[in-house]
Amino acid sequence: MTQKLLKTVYGDLEITLAEGGRGRPIFVLHGGGGPFTVAGIAGHLGEAAHTILPTHPGWNGTPRPTGLSTIAELASIYLGYLASEGLRDVLVIGSSLGGWLGTEMVLQDRAGLITGLILIDAVGVEVSGEPIRDFFALDARGVAEYSFHDAARFYVDPASLSPEELAARQANMATMKIVAGDPYMHDPSMLARFDQVQIPVLAIWGESDRIVTPAYGAAFAAAFPQARFETVKEAGHLPQIEKPAETFALIDAFLAARQ
Repeated sequence: MTQKLLKTVYGDLEITLAEGGRGRPIFVLHGGGGPFTVAGIAGHLGEAAHTILPTHPGWNGTPRPTGLSTIAELASIYLGYLASEGLRDVLVIGSSLGGWLGTEMVLQDRAGLITGLILIDAVGVEVSGEPIRDFFALDARGVAEYSFHDAARFYVDPASLSPEELAARQANMATMKIVAGDPYMHDPSMLARFDQVQIPVLAIWGESDRIVTPAYGAAFAAAFPQARFETVKEAGHLPQIEKPAETFALIDAFLAARQ
């Protein structure tokens, strides 16, 4: 399945999207690493569904209005986009920061556009005794060590990057700090609102994640009325990259159970 990159305007904001396939709409939300971290999910699901993968404003050189500075604001924009396109029965899949964003979309969704939520090593809540690792304090090797089961395989030496690639990564991190840096990687009010979520939720966690631990993920999932928690062995914060087959199998099973 080939995804088409397009730009659309919602309100005064230009949104960059990769879109492809036909069928049930699936809205795939990336984390701080950018859209490439979830492109495999969109590609896998695009054989039998209509996948939409936005690049969050400010990532990969896309425009971010000065006034757009919170996850809640971005969630509202994305919900407005879904409504404007007439999309219904939407499955939202969010990785890391994208999981927080997807959860906020569900909490704001008064029209019932979203009927399923899959979280992959999501951030967004505060869990006692399980702090979110301070990503901004880590160097490149630390990011690899805490994010991956096989750190040696996925470590990227910054010296190997071109000046353009390095600048793009730094710009992405600067944007993430604006929208999610204070309070750090969570909304203190969000967990208390989970009891209003009446859609099925699947939380997938890499067993070796040390950014947000499996214990954090289990507590995150347990706060929803209808959630299942699954782990992926020999995977860290991005199981869809380290163990794609296992991660996709969990996603496929969740979809199959609700057809």
